Amino acid sequence: MGYRGIALTDHVGTGSLDRLVAEIVEDCRVAREHWDIMAIPGVELTHLPARAIGRAARRAKELGAWIVVVHGETIVEPVEKGTNMAAVQSPDVDILAHPGLITAEEAGLAARNGVFIEISARKGHSLTNGHVVRTALATGCRMLLDSDAHSSSDLLTPELATAILLGSGLEQKEAGEVMTANPALLLKRLPASAA
Repeated sequence: MGYRGIALTDHVGTGSLDRLVAEIVEDCRVAREHWDIMAIPGVELTHLPARAIGRAARRAKELGAWIVVVHGETIVEPVEKGTNMAAVQSPDVDILAHPGLITAEEAGLAARNGVFIEISARKGHSLTNGHVVRTALATGCRMLLDSDAHSSSDLLTPELATAILLGSGLEQKEAGEVMTANPALLLKRLPASAA
């Protein structure tokens, strides 16, 4: 599909963290070695107690995850209240995914702490994209578009990605920033071994 890079961020909890990070790190290493793609190992901390997020994010990075995503307080799943806040306060979290009805306080902390907020292409999670965009723009929080792909058929074409961003309320220039400048900023955080 022309992708130059992709992050593999499987759902993990504290019990599966060690095993899955090791597997993802190895799979991404082999992909980078044999294919012309930047395969980025990561995790999506999913349905953890809010108080466990900081420690789990730190452990994921220690184990070799280059990117840590937290499954946010989407309106379509029962996620513990306080998850968004715990994610944006952690220095080891890179992306707050599907943050639902994120508050201005949470988005402001995300902006200050360098946590990206997701605009989601996933059915259900995308229901609050307009709210997420308005809140992020009002607080200066950086956004990323995420396919939240669970299979190859979920991967986005450039045309669909643009349509999702414009449909979420972004102007063309802002959509371009979300598709190019913000991912470039995230990629700069990768470990030196990624170069």
